[in-house]
Amino acid sequence: MPSEEQVYEALEEVIDPELGLDFVSLGLVYDVEVQDEGGEVFVTFTLTTPACPIGPQVSEQMREFVGELDGVQKVHPKMVFEPPWSPEMMSEDAKFALGY
Repeated sequence: MPSEEQVYEALEEVIDPELGLDFVSLGLVYDVEVQDEGGEVFVTFTLTTPACPIGPQVSEQMREFVGELDGVQKVHPKMVFEPPWSPEMMSEDAKFALGY
């Protein structure tokens, strides 16, 4: 099974199409849980706003990229809106890239 770090690395391939940055750097991935038994990975994430229409597309990309890791049998993306996302959650690099 992959480590949580490897899952986060795979999630860096999921790009916000409007901002052009990955979901991890944007602070949109809230939690990753890897269950060795059964090969399941649970990803809790959010979007920049609840009205953002890319939720289904993001979930599919998460299934695709994380699902390619050795030992992963199933990926369970879960979209939440609590706590609400804010620009302060971004990495320093993402803040710099977006001028925050």
